[in-house]
Amino acid sequence: MAKRRGNNEGTLFQMPNGKWRVQLTLQGHRLSFTAKSRQACQDWIRQTQYQIDEGMTYASAKEKLVKYLEDWLVAEKAAMRPSTWSHYSQLLRMYITPNIGNIVLKDLKTAHLKALYIHLQDQNVGIPTVRKIHKLMHSALRAAAETGMIVRNPVSYAHPPRESETERKILSEDQASQFLGAINGHRWEALFHLALATGMRRSEILGLRWEKLDWIEHTIRIDKQLSKSPNSSAMFQPLKTKSSRRTIPIGEQTIQVLRDHNERQRLQRIAAGNKWIDNGLIFTNNKGGPICASHMIQVFKRLLPPGLPGIRFHDLRHSAASIMINNGIPATAVASILGHSKTSTTLNTYSHSTDSHQRHAAALIDNLITPIKLHSNCTQLHSADQNATTIDEITHDLAETITSTP
Repeated sequence: MAKRRGNNEGTLFQMPNGKWRVQLTLQGHRLSFTAKSRQACQDWIRQTQYQIDEGMTYASAKEKLVKYLEDWLVAEKAAMRPSTWSHYSQLLRMYITPNIGNIVLKDLKTAHLKALYIHLQDQNVGIPTVRKIHKLMHSALRAAAETGMIVRNPVSYAHPPRESETERKILSEDQASQFLGAINGHRWEALFHLALATGMRRSEILGLRWEKLDWIEHTIRIDKQLSKSPNSSAMFQPLKTKSSRRTIPIGEQTIQVLRDHNERQRLQRIAAGNKWIDNGLIFTNNKGGPICASHMIQVFKRLLPPGLPGIRFHDLRHSAASIMINNGIPATAVASILGHSKTSTTLNTYSHSTDSHQRHAAALIDNLITPIKLHSNCTQLHSADQNATTIDEITHDLAETITSTP
């Protein structure tokens, strides 16, 4: 027999199959919920009453997750970068809608999100993609919580999987020279050379224009990137952060490579004739248009000579940073060249590159604190009944020894 509750508190009863069911009237329509336990139904009625008090309507109470997310994307389109909006739409269509899209928004639980993350990983969806789905859901449902459509954001308690810390593949100085020697004369030699010399991101390099290159000062201004619009056509966008918009110096050898590239492009432009579309780009396809990033990556992989690590194009950026740090370039300068907003980002990312400096520091401190009797070029310590030599005296003697050594 149904158990009547107080006014607007709903009806709670146990069904013949042993499950419990609660019903509530909202704006003349009936809301219902079924669970295995009485407690689960009581929790549902308390949560629903709270949402009603916060302004939930019958329509919003029945709204499914997919409908809410689609409407949210439309509302946020003007505030998002086109590439981000396009990517979010793809994630919704491919991964969210088929798996949890039909769940009613207000009934979405943290457990649903955790199960989704596990399921996607079982389907060999990469961890970076799962983390982006988490970011999308968190932003969207935060807005739902702020407007009272849900009591709390369930995504806040569904921690996404952590990215595995794999050993980063980079090129050493010798390997970098070997790679540049192998691509000598290739039409994109300057592109790969510039990537290794500056550590620019792929989208930054493909968006470079000749007008941003100062041939006299040997600098280049980075303020745009090549991206894709929702219809997959190429487009240029401003860089996201202030630190990404930067002017960096270029060495004489790199400048010469760019001069050769400029001449090669001039001849290519003459050969193309009226088919050439002048975008002012430093790196172009055969008709002056932007280079297809995926095609460029394929070419890069084919150009890697045998014996070198099987690196990605993005690893040229890591290689540039590691080579700079390993050769004593201050982290502040490296961060500025790479476009990092914080030096700590550079140090955390490339801390493995400072092993040689750490060993040098260890040897230096050893020399400063070890008793002189262990050094063949220094006088033996006096016997124990004589006055002990102080650390200051040891350091002074060591300095004189180093200075006098040819």
